[in-house]
Amino acid sequence: MKAEMDEWGKKLGVNFVFSLETEPLGTAGPLALARDVLMQDDKPFFVLNSDVTCRFPLRELLAFHRNHGKEGTIMVTKVSEWDKYGVLVYDKVTNRIDQFVEKPKSFVGDRINAGIYVFNKSVLDRIPPRRTSIEKEIFPQMAGTAQLYAYNLEGFWMDIGQPADFIGGMAKYLTSILGTKKETDDLFTDEKESEKGAAFTIIGCCIVDPTAHIGDGCVIGPNVSIGPNCKIGPSCRIENSAIFANSTVGKASRISKSIIGWNNTIGPWCHITNTCVFGDDVQMDEGRFCNGVSCLPNKSIGKHYFEPAIIM
Repeated sequence: MKAEMDEWGKKLGVNFVFSLETEPLGTAGPLALARDVLMQDDKPFFVLNSDVTCRFPLRELLAFHRNHGKEGTIMVTKVSEWDKYGVLVYDKVTNRIDQFVEKPKSFVGDRINAGIYVFNKSVLDRIPPRRTSIEKEIFPQMAGTAQLYAYNLEGFWMDIGQPADFIGGMAKYLTSILGTKKETDDLFTDEKESEKGAAFTIIGCCIVDPTAHIGDGCVIGPNVSIGPNCKIGPSCRIENSAIFANSTVGKASRISKSIIGWNNTIGPWCHITNTCVFGDDVQMDEGRFCNGVSCLPNKSIGKHYFEPAIIM
């Protein structure tokens, strides 16, 4: 992860500082661990869960936080399965949070914690240097002292902590940027014949890195992400899937609703479906079939898997 972040830092002109836990510190303890870094200025700071996706309106969130002037702001979103998340009860006029209920047993509301926050530096004084839950310990304190406000997220939101949800969340994200970004060398937004050199067809909204090569006769989409330096052989069919960097897919292979990790080599005439997840450097022999397979890194797939399985 550090190497990946350093690469993005060079592209964006941003310096990343990494704070590493030597023991589990919960969802609030890592903020106390990084106190020396966070206290280098008096500006508010963002905290983002890494397993959610949305349109990330961070500028609007920060402006809202500065306007109410209190200690913290939680981005909230409306869901139907409220019992799986932290539910917020708040004043619909002022947006001041009165109560924070983590995974309630009975209905108290349907606006949940979306996992994106803005805090003033004073919040660090609430967090002891030990394993601490921000949802169960810190947020109730802040709500009890009228220091916590809710920012209503418009548009889509999704928890992407599970592979099937990651694929669904990717589809929502690609659909969302369809309306905000014109077609470029890496983003295709409708059904068309590609103008990138090879005669392949894009369906729906897909993102293809400019360094990737897609062979003649391929049909890509809807909802596909193809990473840097990937090579997709001719006549492949890929839909609702993510292909990570430096992976190769042999000719006439089909990939559906799956995640193909970095540096994979998928042989020709393969069929991968039903939320397969392949780790780094997986080799799949020619003509093999995988249904719902989770494959750990540095493994070879030399036979068919007609039922879901874990390859260790």
